[in-house]
Amino acid sequence: MEIFGNKINERIYNKALRTQKKFIRKFGDDRNKEYHLELKENPVLTPPFNCKIITTNPDCKNDDKESDNFLNNLPKKPLIIGNIRMGFGHYRISMAMASAAKSLGYTPLWFDLNSFPETTCTKIISYQNNLYSTGSRLSQKSKLFNKLFWEPMNYEGFKKLSYNAGDQITAELMTPLFREIPKEIPFIATHVWPSQAAIHAGMKNVVNAIPDNWPMALHLSEGAIHTIQTYNSYWGYRMLNGFDSEKILNPMGRNDIVWTGHYIDHEIVENIEADCTNRISRIKDGKPLRFLFTIGGAGAQGEFFAAIIKTLLPFVRTNKACIYINCGDYENVWTMLQKMIPELTDDSLSVVTHFNDWNKELEFANSAIEGLETYSGSGIHAFCNKDIFGAVYITNLLMRACDVLITKPSELAFYPVPKLFIRRIGGHEMWGAIHSAELGDGTQECETPEYASAMIKMIMEQPELIEGMCNNIISQKKIGTYDGAYKAVKIAAGKNDGRIL
Repeated sequence: MEIFGNKINERIYNKALRTQKKFIRKFGDDRNKEYHLELKENPVLTPPFNCKIITTNPDCKNDDKESDNFLNNLPKKPLIIGNIRMGFGHYRISMAMASAAKSLGYTPLWFDLNSFPETTCTKIISYQNNLYSTGSRLSQKSKLFNKLFWEPMNYEGFKKLSYNAGDQITAELMTPLFREIPKEIPFIATHVWPSQAAIHAGMKNVVNAIPDNWPMALHLSEGAIHTIQTYNSYWGYRMLNGFDSEKILNPMGRNDIVWTGHYIDHEIVENIEADCTNRISRIKDGKPLRFLFTIGGAGAQGEFFAAIIKTLLPFVRTNKACIYINCGDYENVWTMLQKMIPELTDDSLSVVTHFNDWNKELEFANSAIEGLETYSGSGIHAFCNKDIFGAVYITNLLMRACDVLITKPSELAFYPVPKLFIRRIGGHEMWGAIHSAELGDGTQECETPEYASAMIKMIMEQPELIEGMCNNIISQKKIGTYDGAYKAVKIAAGKNDGRIL
């Protein structure tokens, strides 16, 4: 076995085969089973992106002519977005790709390999996703676990070619869902497993959109075109730097990798100047500063967020600050915050919940963007939606209306909105904060709640700091920093490879 011309030793290869056999024993092997597909609309994704969801058709039998329905119902210019739900990040990048695809005249087809519970593919992904989620939560509760295991695994373990070898072999079990899909359809994967599965399945136009700013072999999918968001990361991947300790490896080829810029929704990129102008106007007019908290997940770092919210409460009471809190699809996160911050149940504090009603959430977000409703710019507003698509996308809408996004330095580090970064989950994430701080559209990573709270107080005292970030965002737009999603779509479609190197 070789990865970009670098031979993987027999011990690692045999271990990868044993892992595949373990998954087969645990979850079965359905590579000889027929799955028939169909397209469905989605109440969150279809209206803005004309996006259709790829699902299985349980009513279509193997000998049924309805097996042609998927092919017959394909739009004229389809583009498949392969993803998995693992946290919110990969879904959010997929939404950016769907938005860019629609703006360029394509119909995006959403293909979540973690949404087919009857398949071996989904069983494997769900199993590994649960392990990762458990590790993330433990890392926030135990400094010792984080220091001795979680940080090293995320920072160095995932960097090894040996890790990629295991994934490549496992991805062979994820191919049955691709059988009915025409091999020439442009395919963008926002996680490496759909990319690897697509390559194994014979897809011919695959883009592997790498999400992070820390080069790791985990994200390699040989046979696909890899897109990278930052120049620094380009060099790390091109040279496979550190992927086998200090050994100098054969590099990736010129045609294997492209530096595109950040993966951002068309609607956000198109409105950068207008949204930044609105932020600057709010500052100069003395209006409440709007802070958006993205908690999501299972409430990891809840205490961190609670400390920052407590710092902002006096400013909310005096109408100098407004808080938006997205709890994702976990209502228990809001319950947790209420226990940590008793003031959230105080009648004297204006707290409005927007739960499980997408139309009303959408109405609120649009009014906040356009400044039509007075109440959308004051008080505290909490959001939660059991529908995963609404849970993710409300952040994309609210970030246009907010003045500061408060988040860990994950995929949101690349979005064109002023950002305050709290402590990372996993060592690889710190490079997102470093990149943002160097561009000037975000702060350094705040490693303690006390430091983050001090940063909040400084922003409240000197709101012109936000204005500086806005000016930097506008400057970065002019040079194409936020055009990555457009370029990824063009590369997948073979229209314009977007190469600058």
